[in-house]
Amino acid sequence: MKTKQIFETYNREKNRIITKFSYCPRCGERCISTSSVIHSKVRCPRCGFILYQNPSPGVVVLIVDNDMILLGERDNKVFMGGKWSLPGGFIEFDEDFLSAAHREIMEETGLSIKIISIISVVSNFFSPDLHTLVIVLLANKMNGTLRPGDDMVKLEWFPISGPFPSMAFEADKHIINRYYTTKIAGTSVDPRFASL
Repeated sequence: MKTKQIFETYNREKNRIITKFSYCPRCGERCISTSSVIHSKVRCPRCGFILYQNPSPGVVVLIVDNDMILLGERDNKVFMGGKWSLPGGFIEFDEDFLSAAHREIMEETGLSIKIISIISVVSNFFSPDLHTLVIVLLANKMNGTLRPGDDMVKLEWFPISGPFPSMAFEADKHIINRYYTTKIAGTSVDPRFASL
């Protein structure tokens, strides 16, 4: 199975990226948008400051236990609520991606994990104001009590061969199927951060 790392859910050619920012964070002057289909940024005409609108970095984890994988049903209050996904979330400004994975998994599942490898990196284009760049990790369950939290309302172990419930993200379906068909090992991670 071929690797796929770019996933789109809207037509970027027809929907221009709209920046959320109107005023310069340095001097308060009204900014000039230079958004295009390719790049999105605002420039201050007074002080010259450029504010770039970048994808949000995230991490998801394919947690494997024998031939089972863990999926969570997303809370109706969050993006793609009511559908299922791999657990994970956004990387905070002051944390590395491995620490973010441990934090997110603990918050969403109550489990501690041992991270084995990086199995992919994907770009998701969900809407004109939500683009993500996500590091996909492979991990084993270590310990803890399985309990949904944060953005998850339900957690279940599924056979890696499927079938699966209604999935929120095309990327998650591809990641699971690719791992199932190839058993890719991925790139190992720094062992100092594999477990907490």
